[in-house]
Order: sequence, then structure tokens, then C-alpha cells
Amino acid sequence: MDDSSKEVVLEPEIAQDGEKTKPMLDYDNIKSSEDIEVPPLLIDQVIGHEESIETIKKAAKQRRNVLLIGDPGVGKSMLAKGMAQILPHETLQDVLIYPNAEDNNHPLIRTVPAGEGKKIVRATKGSARGHEERKTLITTLAIGGILVIGFFYGRILESIIAAALILLISIQIKPKNNNMAPKLLVNNEEKRFAPFMDATGAHAGALLGDVRHDPYQSGGLGTPAHERVEAGMIHKANRGVLYIDEIGTMSMKTQQELLSAMQEKQYAITGQSENSSGAMVRSQAVPCDFVLVASGNLQVLEGMHIAMRSRIRGYGYEVFMKDYMDDTTENRQKLVQFVAQEVKNDGRIPHFAPDALDEIILEAKRRSGKQNALTLRLRDLGGLVRSAGDVAIEKGEDIVTAEHVVEARRFARTLEQQIADRSIIQRKDYSMVSAEGGRIGLVNGLAVIGDRSGIVSPIAAEAAPSQSKNGGQIIATGKLGEIASESVQNVSALIKKYTNKNLSDYDIHVQFIQTYDGVEGDSASVSIATAVISAVEEIPIDQTVALTGSLNVRGDVMPIGGATAKIEAAAESGMKKVLIPKSNMKDVMIEKKYEDMIEIIPTETLSDVLENILISGSKKDQLIEKMKSIGSKVADKVPQSTLQKPTTN
Repeated sequence: MDDSSKEVVLEPEIAQDGEKTKPMLDYDNIKSSEDIEVPPLLIDQVIGHEESIETIKKAAKQRRNVLLIGDPGVGKSMLAKGMAQILPHETLQDVLIYPNAEDNNHPLIRTVPAGEGKKIVRATKGSARGHEERKTLITTLAIGGILVIGFFYGRILESIIAAALILLISIQIKPKNNNMAPKLLVNNEEKRFAPFMDATGAHAGALLGDVRHDPYQSGGLGTPAHERVEAGMIHKANRGVLYIDEIGTMSMKTQQELLSAMQEKQYAITGQSENSSGAMVRSQAVPCDFVLVASGNLQVLEGMHIAMRSRIRGYGYEVFMKDYMDDTTENRQKLVQFVAQEVKNDGRIPHFAPDALDEIILEAKRRSGKQNALTLRLRDLGGLVRSAGDVAIEKGEDIVTAEHVVEARRFARTLEQQIADRSIIQRKDYSMVSAEGGRIGLVNGLAVIGDRSGIVSPIAAEAAPSQSKNGGQIIATGKLGEIASESVQNVSALIKKYTNKNLSDYDIHVQFIQTYDGVEGDSASVSIATAVISAVEEIPIDQTVALTGSLNVRGDVMPIGGATAKIEAAAESGMKKVLIPKSNMKDVMIEKKYEDMIEIIPTETLSDVLENILISGSKKDQLIEKMKSIGSKVADKVPQSTLQKPTTN
């Protein structure tokens, strides 16, 4: 990256139709991403994980094991590959396996410097080939001579039998050199860096080594035992890095064997199937002095062998990787470097113009979910880079522009985004979401599908007279998860407080409409409270307004996730206003095209919400006045001493 880059404009805006207002960076003399220098080492290409990189460098220097925990696509495998390139230089080894004259099922192991193994095998096989050629020549001459003599003396049958006998004897006689020819088990010839083996998802045989089954073990027709031995990834990673993603999904037995290999730094190869002829074969111990880099998300720790994690923690490092980085000049420059790396690694797409780089930086801000942050889920962002390159190629352009990136967003959508978009279209067609008029007990809530796909989720409430002695129940339907169910119950306290009605006279039914995949989280608690209060007080709700937010039991509106996606979903559905928690305003980064489509109103309390969403009338005015008076009484009851800061001795 050119060090001459100047200060970043930290509050830029890039119009989504390609009209640029302010640049994200001062690119100086950089005409495209082709002018950005890509570091030669992978460890220097990792973006935004400075602390993790420092830990990896320490671990590499001392050859320590590492456990990397983080979300998918943040660079765990790239860090592992980079670690292999910076391991201290050691002389790599080739591993040869020889037959054992005393015990055929216990082959012998020999290590030699890298590159020597192939020479030894070639020399041994060359000598054996010479013996075989001489044997073939002698056998051919002998058979030919016998057949000629038999034909001359009229003993054709006897000569054929004799020739067959000589051929059989010749087949059974194997040169000693051929029997003793080794097999190259691990070949490290011409390797520039330490070995890197990705053993993610490997079964026990591929990971630990195996012995091929041979059904022809009698009559001298079988393959020698040492020829059937196959090295595992732990052996090929000797003096290098063994990388295993989602290590918790590996069976406990395999993890135990892997732990033994880590401790002993050598592991004998045997057949992994008990029913195979390979189960009889067990080689000498094969070197496997590798550095283990295991990775996964937090849930993977549950399936991890306790001794395995203990060894990593005791003799290595555990690293939790971030999913975003601060929005600074330096980090924006790193994102530009990332784009240059993706173009170079792909090799099939053109470079990016400065305005296209601006769009990528803006998208990184949007995907982080925070105004002052940039996403580090760079695998997904790399998908957008490649998609934009494909769009440019399709249009016959030799450079990617902002327009190509904007168009590529449509093709680079996740499945969840495509489902959400299709659902919005269907709901418009079937009028499942109303964006006009007023309805009692019906509110347009907002939800998120996947990571960043918003959708309007209507919630209906009905207050019916109780038909049982245990009245006052709130009954919610719509495949609610545990957190969502608890949020429904918490809302009942607020309803009692603000309506001042005896809820034991009602059975309140709450329905999450069209929630086929279920509902989880408490971001709908504001919507639930609004729908129920509307139903109990019989005050209509403005259907041009959508809302989201979490409520605590005191009626304060708490922050939620996915604010930007929810606002955009409301705009796409024809809403005119959207109510969000005031604390989420700093996270809003909607596209330019939505700014004139919808008004964003921040709220702090349930009173704010009701004041902005209920349709004006005498009942609304009475309710709002009553809520404000209740709030002021609560404030008056708080002793002044409780508002003072505590002191310590």
C-alpha cells in the first residue's frame, strides 16, 4: 500500500446510483488496485487482526499449538497458512518405509534429508529393474530353447510342460533387491516453506495414516505390507502446520489418537479397519512433529476433547478473532489492499478503480452494522469483489467501476437475502403487510433473516374476555423461541402499568403472522406491547409506521441488532416511518435510495413509541397523558440519595 495516502474522510457518502459526493480515501497517484503492492507473505495479507498476528508470530517462533475461535470467514485458515511460512527454518525430511525381513507385518521406517528419498527409491528400483530384465531374458532364452529342442525331437507336449514349469519358477523367483525396495512415504522435495496440511473433515485413515486392504495375501500374489502403508496428514505435516477447522466435530477416539501424536511427536501407522488385512500391519513409529492450529466458533468448544484443549492452553495459545475493526485511515487502506489481493488471487477479474474501492469500503461499513467500524468477514466481502469483477467482464470493461459494484450486490446476495426479498414481494402480492390506514391491535414489526436481511413481520393482538378462573393470560403463537416467549411475558407488566386495567378480565392473544421458521430474540417486545395496548385500549395503529426495539420491565426502549436491514425492509414494503431505539441511531447506514423513502424516528421509552404510532384521538391523548403522569410519579418516588454516585473508602 502506498504510504503517501492522506487522511480519511470519516463521514463519507457514496450515492448508490454511482454519483460520488465524497471519496472514502485520497488515493493520490493510485489509478486502480493494480497500483497497490500485495505483500508476498500470507501473514502480512491478513487484514485487521493485529493482536492475533502477534500471537501467531510468537507461537511460530516457539512452535506452539494454537486454537483460533471466531466467526466463519474472518481469516482463521489464512492465519494458519501464514504461520507455516514463518516457522523457524528446519531441515525437512523424507520418510522411507522398508520391508522387515524378520516380520513382514512390521515395516521399518527411515528418515533422510528432503529430496534424498526419491533418489534412494529410484536407485533401488533401477537396480531391481536390471535384475528383472536379466531374469526375463534368461527365462525367454530357456523357454525358447526347450521349445526348439522339443519340436526337433518330436516331443512337443513334453517341451510345452517344461517351458510352463520354467515360467512358473521364474515368476516365483524374485530378486532380493526388488523385495527390499523401499516406498517413499513422505516426500518433501522442493518445498520452500514448512508443510501445511489442511485436515478439516478428514477421516481417521486420512489423518492418522492407514494400510490398504489386500485380498491376495496367499500364494505370493499379495502386495508387500510396506507397499500398502499410506502416510497420514499428521506425518505429512511433520515440522510444519496441521490445520483442523471445526475440530469439535471430530470423534473423541480420533481426538485421543491425535493428542497422542502431539505428545509423542511420532505415530505408528496401522490399518484403521479391524476387518481389513491391513489391521495386521503396524509400522515403526513415523515422525509427526507438527504444530496444531485448530479453529472453529464458540460452539465447537463443546465437542472438543478436554485434554486436547488443556494441552493447547497449557503449551500454546487460545485466540478469539474479531469480526470487525475500527473505521480508521489505516484500516481503510488495508481494505484497499484486500481488494488488490482478491484480484490477484482470483486471476480472472480486472482491477478496481478508486470509485469502486470506495463502494467496497462503504459496503464493509454497512456489513459491520456500526457506523465507526468495518467488517472483517472478508470471505463474504471477497464474494462481492469477484461478483463485481464478473459484471465488468460481462460488459466488456477492463476495469471495475462503482456501477459494477452496485450491480453486483444483487448477484452477491445470500440465500437469506433472496428469501427475504421474495417474501416481501409475496406479501405485497397477497396484502399480508398493510402500509395504509389504521388497524386496532395490528402492528408492523421488523425482523432479520440471517445476518443482514430485513423483513416486515406483522404482529396481531386481541383482548378477549376471560373464560376461566385463571384469567389474565397472554397466549402467543408463531413458533416462538425461549427468549421470544420470555419477552412476551415481560410485556404483561408494562401493560398493567400503563393501561391501569385489570388484565384478569382478559385473555390476550398475540400472533406472529407468517412466521414459518419461528421467532427468536426480544427485539419484538416493543411491537408486542404496542399491539396489546392498542387492542386493550381500542386505539388504532398507524399502518404506515413500522417499529422495532426491545423493552425492559420499566418501559425503556433498548437497542437491537440489524437496525439498517430492518429500516430498508420497511422502506421496501412501502412504510413511511420507522421507529427504532435511539441508541441504534449510530448504527444506521441505509443506502442513499432509501433516505427519501422513509423517515427514521428514534425512541427512548414506550411512551415515545405510542405517541408516534397510535392514531390521534381522544383515547390516544388520554393514554399518553396517563403514561406521562405515571412516569413522573415513578421519578418522584426515587430518593435523591440513589441518584448520587457511590463512594468508596
